[in-house]
Amino acid sequence: MSFSLDQLKIGQAAIVQDLTCQGLTRRRLMDLGILPGTRLVAELSSPLGDPTAYRVRDTLIALRRDQASLIEVSLEEDKSQ
Repeated sequence: MSFSLDQLKIGQAAIVQDLTCQGLTRRRLMDLGILPGTRLVAELSSPLGDPTAYRVRDTLIALRRDQASLIEVSLEEDKSQ
């Protein structure tokens, strides 16, 4: 089941499925390393909840809610089961 990245809770990990934007916004997200198949972890949230910091390829990146809503993800499967 996929959903937008802005719905990911702090501490949860997800895998990027798709970017639902085009043009410069899509290019910027891809330049930040956010590509289909990339693992993301929601790390920190600001006091008002926007922006949120996500760990992407060992880098912490802050995205605003409107940017995160353009990234379709699915929860990472728990490999310990």
